[in-house]
Amino acid sequence: MQRRSFLKKTGIGLAAGAVAAPAIVHAQPVIQWRLASSFPKSLDTLYGAAELLAKRVAEGSDGKFQIRVFAGGELVPGLQVLDAVQNGTVQCGHTAPYYYIGKDPAFAFATAVPFGLNARQQNAWMYSGGGMAAIAALFREYGCVQFPSGNTGVQMGGWYRKEIRTLADLKGLKMRVSGLAGQVLAKLGVVGQQIAGGEIYQAL
Repeated sequence: MQRRSFLKKTGIGLAAGAVAAPAIVHAQPVIQWRLASSFPKSLDTLYGAAELLAKRVAEGSDGKFQIRVFAGGELVPGLQVLDAVQNGTVQCGHTAPYYYIGKDPAFAFATAVPFGLNARQQNAWMYSGGGMAAIAALFREYGCVQFPSGNTGVQMGGWYRKEIRTLADLKGLKMRVSGLAGQVLAKLGVVGQQIAGGEIYQAL
């Protein structure tokens, strides 16, 4: 009798536990974060990466962790995403670290460097050559945690109203270029313009 009573009680306990577990999960508060992107919605390859991240996080957490993505300029200017994360305006950001070499030139090494690594080599360095640890230490100085979220490779030269044939054609040319590439081209007379992706068209 005692054994039968124990099994009955145990069975009831297990059943109650099985029923109560989902209730506990559903009782957990929904985490809601805001993500500021440096990129406009029209750049679906770049901006879309942040939306895909938000979707995967929501799916993986059964909707309990939601990230709302804002395009560049909606919450903060595209070139101030790191600052927005630092000061708590948003919980996370999606940006290109070379935008912030004015804070520390080392930010350039989290992206393409002139005459440096191609996309595959950059990924190899990040994931197998100690790059992740080095970049993480840099972002830690600014109170942030960094995760790579894509690699677009080296920035293209651009499109111009006048054909560029010689180095002399570069002198005085205004070019949307940032990071160390801007500093290299400045030596050739280019006037570098640091402009967020969503503001390029208006600047033409």
